[in-house]
Amino acid sequence: MVSFADRHIGITSSDQDRMLSALGASTGSATQEDGSSTQDALESLMRQAVPGSIYTDPSANEDSVIPVAASEAEALAELRALAACNTVNTPMIGLGYYGTITPSVIQRNVLENPSWYTAYTPYQPEISQGRLEALINFQTMVADLTGLSTANASMLDESTAVAEGMLLARRASRATTNVFVVDAGAFPQTKALLHTRAEALGIELLERDLAGGAELPAELFGVFVQYPAASGRIWDPSAVIEAAHLAGGLAIVAADLLALTLIASPGSLGADVAVGTTQRFGVPMGFGGPHAGYMAVRSGLERQLPGRLVGVSVDADGKPAYRLSLQTREQHIRREKATSNICTAQVLLAVMAAMYAVYHGPDGLRAIASGVAQRAALLRDWLVEAGVEVAHEAFFDTIEVRVPGRAAEIVGRAHDDAGILLRQVDADTIGISVDETTDITTLHRVAVLFGGQQERVFGLFGAGSTGALPEGLLRQDEYLTHPVFHVHRSETAMMRYLKCLADRDYALDRGMIPLGSCTMKLNAATEMAAITWPEFAGIHPFAPASDVGGYLQLIDQLEAWLAEVTGYDAVSLQPNAGSQGELAGLLAIRGYHLANGDEQRTVCLIPSSAHGTNAASAVLAGMKVVVVACDDLGNVDLDDLRAKIAANADELAALMITYPSTHGVYEQDVVEITSAVHEAGGQVYVDGANLNALLGFARFGDLGGDVSHLNLHKTFAIPHGGGGPGVGPVAAKAHLAPHLPSHPLAQSDVHAGGFTFAGGPVSAAPYGSAGILPISWAYVRMMGAAGLRDATAAAVLSANYIAERLRGHYPVLYTGENGRVAHECILDLRPLKEATGISVDDVAKRLIDFGFHAPTMSFPVAGTLMVEPTESEDLGEIERFIEAMIMIKAEADATAEGRWPADDNPLVNAPHTAVSLIAGEWTHPYTREEAAYPVHALIAGKYWPPVRRIDQAYGDRNLVCACPPVEAFA
Repeated sequence: MVSFADRHIGITSSDQDRMLSALGASTGSATQEDGSSTQDALESLMRQAVPGSIYTDPSANEDSVIPVAASEAEALAELRALAACNTVNTPMIGLGYYGTITPSVIQRNVLENPSWYTAYTPYQPEISQGRLEALINFQTMVADLTGLSTANASMLDESTAVAEGMLLARRASRATTNVFVVDAGAFPQTKALLHTRAEALGIELLERDLAGGAELPAELFGVFVQYPAASGRIWDPSAVIEAAHLAGGLAIVAADLLALTLIASPGSLGADVAVGTTQRFGVPMGFGGPHAGYMAVRSGLERQLPGRLVGVSVDADGKPAYRLSLQTREQHIRREKATSNICTAQVLLAVMAAMYAVYHGPDGLRAIASGVAQRAALLRDWLVEAGVEVAHEAFFDTIEVRVPGRAAEIVGRAHDDAGILLRQVDADTIGISVDETTDITTLHRVAVLFGGQQERVFGLFGAGSTGALPEGLLRQDEYLTHPVFHVHRSETAMMRYLKCLADRDYALDRGMIPLGSCTMKLNAATEMAAITWPEFAGIHPFAPASDVGGYLQLIDQLEAWLAEVTGYDAVSLQPNAGSQGELAGLLAIRGYHLANGDEQRTVCLIPSSAHGTNAASAVLAGMKVVVVACDDLGNVDLDDLRAKIAANADELAALMITYPSTHGVYEQDVVEITSAVHEAGGQVYVDGANLNALLGFARFGDLGGDVSHLNLHKTFAIPHGGGGPGVGPVAAKAHLAPHLPSHPLAQSDVHAGGFTFAGGPVSAAPYGSAGILPISWAYVRMMGAAGLRDATAAAVLSANYIAERLRGHYPVLYTGENGRVAHECILDLRPLKEATGISVDDVAKRLIDFGFHAPTMSFPVAGTLMVEPTESEDLGEIERFIEAMIMIKAEADATAEGRWPADDNPLVNAPHTAVSLIAGEWTHPYTREEAAYPVHALIAGKYWPPVRRIDQAYGDRNLVCACPPVEAFA
């Protein structure tokens, strides 16, 4: 029977033999039926690439805690058993997480559609127009509802968005103080995360009961208000916002978007920044995520926004086209000058939330919100009738009631007898939240728990009722006026709109995405299957431990498996992006040094070749970045490293390195590097971005790593979703484990291996984006330790094959000591530019005409392409890419030889749209066929880009980040 690994790994044994032969690594003997000679040759290739000092023999996996690989059916059966250990009770806990109804047309055509979930970040905007339009819809939705001028393309979650808002206020405020005021009514998870982030940066947090009239301090750089408050209370914060402005600070408001369809927007109240989550716009709770957070700012703060921002520009024909705007804001580029380490978003979930608004429109959203408000008010009436004291008169969906000494008893009875989850605030107080899914029967059962009538006749709500909302804060202005929020009401129209957008995009379901450093591997359908099961999707992140036994088992197993394959002792799955995993790891190092009394250890050494987020994360962890040089081969310069260690010996906190390096090679001296840092009292952070080249052959913990983050959205098959979701667990040795992220509302303090973590939280939910952990669990379970090792070898073989085949056309910039690369190779296009005038951009855009997403451009070296085929691609697709690159080189040479003018040839005019080929007279010196069908095979299945090359500079000069009028496309 064919195994899952055989389905996942694209190159067959015979393909591998052919590729090894081309590399001169074949055994030369005929392949046996069991592929043994090919396996021997592949092992030989890996020994040439991976340094012997860190090489792990296959026999090391004999005592693996990872079970023998399961079949797809077996893995699904085990997931069903785990799901059965979860209990889906009625969630009325609130705190930013609510039951919601995902329209089936969105679940089927977005969440479960590989056209959406296998796409990557839109760095090639010409082939990302559908996704970018969806994100423009998201930004428009957020900006309209918050009443602010510009919204970004999503944040990681609400609590991290609040933290980013705090940092924005610090750099944009004219105040010189480090004081930041936090509303006492904020969500508890947000308060905890703010403490984590502020402590590392020397920010002083002052908590004040702002709704209760507490005065602001004389000096502050910002104030944060929860609107409505965690208690559900709605109050007018405009006076507090004005006072903050008078003190020289900025005002950040965390607002519930559904409530904003009925109550005054933060912008109308004077807020500078609005943040929050879009979870209740059709995105399942999923035990905490992934969900798209949001951030919007007033005019004048656009260039301070963290994260990604989609804007409108024009293409070569002057037609509107979407792109990422202000890309110099990307933290990859700004490195130690970065103001945020966020380098991703929650695109897939932002698309779902945006399409929820597109499908329902303003009237539908208002009706949903009105229903929630009316039901909450009805529950209040029934509870008051039963003699229960309700804390606040004005609220939207959440009420707090006082039951002296009885809170625990009532909450327990609600869970055990009625299957309803209420929130115990303290011994005397209970919080109750109503959402879109709450029905009248549930309200009656809640009322009965508090002594309400056992029997009741239910009537109809009054039309247009706004429940218990305060009259003075009712919303007066319009929102979602753009036609896109009005024309897709039928399922037919919605389905066709989503299909239209998907057709404008390029994702893995079309072909290879050879992005170096991004690992665009297959996200198998079986891995994805469980995430929409109610037992995983319908769980509140703060549900009691008795309801989440299946999740806790799955998390414990995945933590143990990840610890084994990395050589670490403990793993926290809380970070919901690689950037947050980096930050968590560095905060663990910081906590370790502080616990040892080494407060002076604040210097972080980072090689010049490192991922840009490394430097940004170090700054946000309160560290000072010192850059270490690299030699001509792309390796860390040992002499410079030793000099920097000596110069900073007493202050050395850590070294951050990526392994294999960002240059795509296994550095031979890695053990010597890590030993030098340890001898000086520092810790070693190994960036796990390139773990796909290491699994089964070496382990971070064995080569000297103390802590690493892992990218589950790369190595462990969670899909990138067009630029998110991601999961970035942090793994560490035992001495750092106590400093890994904890959470005040976690169901369990104990992690795999018996470790207890005590570091501050780095995401809003205890286990981060737990809703997609079944994907990585299924990947490891079905691959097994042997399959993971085979996948690594296949990825390294494919990269070396591409490097060898293209070496005569494009120089391969870096190789290891034996001339081998790791799982990716860097092709140097600078000589091509010098000889022909054709740039790396021209090559990237011409690849679109060949039906490819371009490799990573100009990272980590300007003027290069970094190619990573992954283990998923078959030899036919790899050969197709090689053929395209060879033909592009020939076209560049032909241009240099005078066949075509330098300013009018297939490369500088690429990509070519269908309209550009048929509209008007053809005046170019090359034929239409040469433009559209450079290889004959494209005739059978051509991907047509919807726009021509986009003018990047125009979009930055003319910043438009909301839906353009329909007339613009006429």
